[in-house]
Amino acid sequence: MRAGDADDTRQARPVRLGPRAAAALALVSATGVVAFGWPLLAGTDSGLAHSADAPWLFALLLPMLLAVVAATLADGGMDAKAVAMLGVLAAAGAALRPLGAGTAGLQPMFFLMVLAGRVLGPGFGFALGSVTMFASALLTGGVGPWMPFQMLTMGWLTMGAGLLPGADALRGRGELAMLAAYGAVSSVLYGLVMNLQGWPYIAGLGTGISFVPGDPLAENLGRYLAYVLATSLGWDLPRAVLTTALVLAFGGSVLRALRRATRRAAFDAPVRFDP
Repeated sequence: MRAGDADDTRQARPVRLGPRAAAALALVSATGVVAFGWPLLAGTDSGLAHSADAPWLFALLLPMLLAVVAATLADGGMDAKAVAMLGVLAAAGAALRPLGAGTAGLQPMFFLMVLAGRVLGPGFGFALGSVTMFASALLTGGVGPWMPFQMLTMGWLTMGAGLLPGADALRGRGELAMLAAYGAVSSVLYGLVMNLQGWPYIAGLGTGISFVPGDPLAENLGRYLAYVLATSLGWDLPRAVLTTALVLAFGGSVLRALRRATRRAAFDAPVRFDP
């Protein structure tokens, strides 16, 4: 262990999930699960079984995602220093996204999201993932009905990194190996989940990989997996490989820098005003 790592054994959590923030996060996550999963469960007589109605579900997610950040602010879990760090990391992630856009799914922003979520905790991680995806969509012109889903999925991914075990004690190669494995799995899962929002109307009709409203769950799920294999797996696997390589190559330095910045910012220090 390096000398600088000894001071990192206790980390401040700049975003504390208060009751309102936790309730907002639970609500938006539950809505997101329904919005992602309706194609596999909707009946033929349901309005949701028609792709033309699906964008109405998309429109619900964006304001709910913003409500999570607003509730966190209202709970006092995010002060001015945490907001500043959120802005800096979101800007860095948004700048990284275009570097690999259009090239076999390579997206270097994923490795930064994993490391930042690990250091700064699940509450900050969800806010960071969502805000970063929102900012990168504005930067790259990727605004559309898919954007709230991207924000939600990236929020889940970054939050998951903050929920990994050993946040206060695990360091060194063991931590990097765990984060690399999480980065690889979450990179593939990101594509797997995101495909659900476009599959019902992108795959077309009358093909072996098309969504068929009202069909048994097992049959639609089989067609969905075939759709993933035929369309996105060639993008998801290179993303996983790149994320793993970046975490193993640069993860140690980035983790130390983030922990040092968090410690010096003293997010959890009480604020006192002299009379």
